[in-house]
Amino acid sequence: MAKVKTLLKRAGQWEYTGIILLLLVIMGVHFAIIFQPIDPVFDEKHYVEDARTILQGQDTGRPEHPPLGKLFVVLGILSFGDNPLGWRFFPILFGAAGVFLFYLICRRLELSRWAALFAAFLLATDNMSFVQGSIAMLDVFMVTFMLLAFWLYLKGYYALSGIAIALGMLVKLIGILAILVIILHWLITRRGKALHFAVFLLAAYASFWVFQIAFNFVEYHKFVDPIKNTWSMLSLSGSLTFANTTHPFASRPWEWVLKPLIMPYWYVPHWVGAVSFTIWALIIPSVLYMVFRVIKGSNAALFGGLWFASTYLLWLPLNVLTDRISYMFYIYPTVGAIILGVSLGFSQLLSVTQRLKRRYQWPIYAFLVLFLLGHVGILIVLTPLSSWWQYPIPPS
Repeated sequence: MAKVKTLLKRAGQWEYTGIILLLLVIMGVHFAIIFQPIDPVFDEKHYVEDARTILQGQDTGRPEHPPLGKLFVVLGILSFGDNPLGWRFFPILFGAAGVFLFYLICRRLELSRWAALFAAFLLATDNMSFVQGSIAMLDVFMVTFMLLAFWLYLKGYYALSGIAIALGMLVKLIGILAILVIILHWLITRRGKALHFAVFLLAAYASFWVFQIAFNFVEYHKFVDPIKNTWSMLSLSGSLTFANTTHPFASRPWEWVLKPLIMPYWYVPHWVGAVSFTIWALIIPSVLYMVFRVIKGSNAALFGGLWFASTYLLWLPLNVLTDRISYMFYIYPTVGAIILGVSLGFSQLLSVTQRLKRRYQWPIYAFLVLFLLGHVGILIVLTPLSSWWQYPIPPS
């Protein structure tokens, strides 16, 4: 018994005990509902069908996107069969890896162990992050490579960070937005390390072209000119505008912040794409708070603010200039930045609370508990974890 108590005490003191327990629980939940439904959900129908096409030795049917994300779906089918486990295994794995990387990023930005775990919990149980990390769409691969690039950069591994940026772009070209976060942060905080930064840029540039040739060969079963292919992808993607494309759930970027948007991915069982309303309601306050903390010299707030600006604010002029059709799940790469700001705010609130008299502390603690319960409750309601309601099926 004494040895058991000693081991438990050591486990409680170990840096990664909390985050590993969180990942085990969240992955268990993912795999518990992996077969709900047994049909492709939302855009899964595009990428699952494309994976089948690639496996049959034919060209990709989705030439507007780079190959890497699609190849993960192919690998899943090869490993586990053409079924929901095969389609969704790697998205679940990458989603969990993204939560772990977000925890590491928070720690590198000098958030306390508990604040970083709080942030990771919010990300893992945010509805948008959970849904994207449950189904075979490309976004979860891109976001996880983005988070890997951020962590490697903060650790000072510039070349590896550049490679991670390139891998994210080889899932979806919009992954290039992540490089702006690092460039801007470096210009503000690390200008003295010009050689390291040059290595970062060179690694990102070279990796994008070299790996694209290799991945294209797997996808197309032949050599494909990477420059022509990149231009073709940009042209195809840019051709989908609000003027020539209609979709009942298309939305402009400013609507993602100003309205609590929801987007049905599947009806029975219901999968609903939406940033959890607990997080959505704090987008503007969290950004304003990060601006305040930047003025006070917070590096974490600076990184979070640049992350928000590069992956969300840039969408506003781009959308106006190009009229490119967009959907609310495009905010998914920005959710981590918002949660970073929320976690900084709650961490400061708790720090102030601890200096108050006890009778003033309990309302704040009660609010925090209610916030967390509401956050988890939203996830349960919007996913197949609950079945007492269903999203109304539109008439055919």
